[in-house]
Amino acid sequence: MFVSILHRVTGTINATAGLGLLLWFLGALASGPEAYASFAGHAASWYGQVVLFGVTASVFIHAASGIRHFVLDIGAGYELDTNKVWSVLSPLIGIALALAFWAALLLT
Repeated sequence: MFVSILHRVTGTINATAGLGLLLWFLGALASGPEAYASFAGHAASWYGQVVLFGVTASVFIHAASGIRHFVLDIGAGYELDTNKVWSVLSPLIGIALALAFWAALLLT
């Protein structure tokens, strides 16, 4: 049940915060150097990095949970032990992917 609720919550976060960030970025890009510098300043700050990591983690958690749901939709993984393992692993995989993504961004 928790993974299903988490899937819905991350989908909502992706749709609201992710779309808001995308529109802010595109609006700043279209508005010129000063607007983009303002966006980049906020995005590069500590709170901007926290928000960007949160949205990134939300995307990866939602994707991992979506793959889990897809596997269930094709009829596999309904055994209680298997379902329980993947219910625990899917959010952890999403967080690990987000950490790997940010490590790749920051270390290259």
